[in-house]
Amino acid sequence: MKTKLSLLLILLMALASVAGIGVAQEDDTVNILFWQAASHMNPYLGNGDKEFSAASLTLEPLARYGPDGALVPFLAEAIPTVANGGVSEDLTSITWTLKEGLIWSDGSAVTADDVVFSGEFCMHPETGCTVLNNFNDVESVEALDERTVRVNFTGPKPVPYGPFVSYLSPIIQKAQFESCIGAAALECQESFRPIGTGPFVVDEFRTNDVITYTANPNYRVEGQPAFSRAVFKGGGDAESAARAVLETGEADYAWNLQISPAVLTAMQEAGLGTVQAGYATSVERLMINQTNPDPALGDDRSVWMADGSNGHPFLQVDAIWMAMSKAIDRNIIASQLYGIAGVPTCNILLGPAIYASPNNDACLDQDVEGAKALLDDAGIVDSDGDGVREYMGIPLRVSYQTSTNAVRQNTQALVKQWWSDIGIETELRNIDAAVFFGGDIASPDTYSKFYTDIEMYTNGSSSPDPEVYLGNWRTTEITHPDNSWNGGNVARWYSEEYDVLLDEMSQTADLDRRVELAIAMNDLLVQNGVMIPLVYRASVFSALANTVDGFIMNPWESELWNIAEWTRS
Repeated sequence: MKTKLSLLLILLMALASVAGIGVAQEDDTVNILFWQAASHMNPYLGNGDKEFSAASLTLEPLARYGPDGALVPFLAEAIPTVANGGVSEDLTSITWTLKEGLIWSDGSAVTADDVVFSGEFCMHPETGCTVLNNFNDVESVEALDERTVRVNFTGPKPVPYGPFVSYLSPIIQKAQFESCIGAAALECQESFRPIGTGPFVVDEFRTNDVITYTANPNYRVEGQPAFSRAVFKGGGDAESAARAVLETGEADYAWNLQISPAVLTAMQEAGLGTVQAGYATSVERLMINQTNPDPALGDDRSVWMADGSNGHPFLQVDAIWMAMSKAIDRNIIASQLYGIAGVPTCNILLGPAIYASPNNDACLDQDVEGAKALLDDAGIVDSDGDGVREYMGIPLRVSYQTSTNAVRQNTQALVKQWWSDIGIETELRNIDAAVFFGGDIASPDTYSKFYTDIEMYTNGSSSPDPEVYLGNWRTTEITHPDNSWNGGNVARWYSEEYDVLLDEMSQTADLDRRVELAIAMNDLLVQNGVMIPLVYRASVFSALANTVDGFIMNPWESELWNIAEWTRS
């Protein structure tokens, strides 16, 4: 009997090995599940996080963004700044110094020439680099000596941390990839087994299936990684990946669990793992149309006019939009509809935390009576007894649209009731997401055309630095027929004051001042009725086995960013 059980255990382990998952309880193996499988391991040719993350176990950048959005040196000795002389006074160059004694996993030395080559690889016009925007405004990359590299920009670059920063822009070995630059990049077999400086070395790569790694014997940190082997398994779906960690214990980590928070919470009850949520900059908000969306206006419907002649008939009145905000219970929306995926908020910019304004928290407490009083004091009352208040004879009736999504329709229903309680009538519309977020300029139902009074959606900054994101509300970004409704300023808000602050940010390198400017712009947006923030949404969900220690959720990087520090408890 004992022999039969032993044979059965051996058979089960063999089957797990063939499946590429392994046994999560093996102390020396960490098992990673991505329900999207990697097709190669070259981040400069990556098509998604599956490639970027798979490569991040092997390839490293000069610096990464930490969980708080602050830069952390990896291959570099320190983060260059103006204060330490690493960034030139005129902001046109940044100089990086490699850590002393860095070696590749094959034992050869890492030099400045490898850094220069990594830039040349991506910037070559025939390479087809998918992360070329990391090298925006780069004029040249030059090696000053064996360990020093200078990146020169075409003009002042207050935030020069694009090239060689984050898992999207790592250092690749010149000796391995120099025959793959340009048109040869797509056929390069080296992209399946890159030599790197990271904690793991590729042992076997099976395209669109599984990657096995072994610990890098030349990794620079003694005692790391704790695991001698890593398995990166792709395929399946998000729900089965979550189940493998939370309910069956087959895997240690599962990525990007795009399923209902309620389902994940139920899975957690098995006690084998926990759901990890990461918050970056995503905020669900109500956008307030600053222009008149009346269909009777024809071609002028929802069109911004410089003379201010086509403003919204009542939503620019402070008492009205303020009352609408006061009436909403953000805590109910966040707790009942988002669960672990959302936190109530009054700001549009919350991440990194240094940019979160302390000036708008009053909205966190619903105040229906205060909303009514605000309208009463402004003389906005229900004069005919039909339950709807009027402003200058105009009934407060709003149309409110969003994409088709169960959580969003439930949010709409709650908001409609709360607004009804204060005398504002609401017509709800939901539109298929492919149409709502689509680019068909002939469609009347896109979020950018904004043919309603209110619309709801989520977006956020793609970078810890908020300059580009805040630039969406510049006057020149107003969506308009002249730009095919493609501007970022969907609310059609005009503010010279805001533009001045944004111009200053584009020329300011000092972090403290950038924080002040960002908070000031956030406050202008939410204190002038451009939008009503509702919920700070988690950007990522993942599952982690209870037996794995050292995992630190990082919404700015690959979630595997610190895998060298993971251990088995």
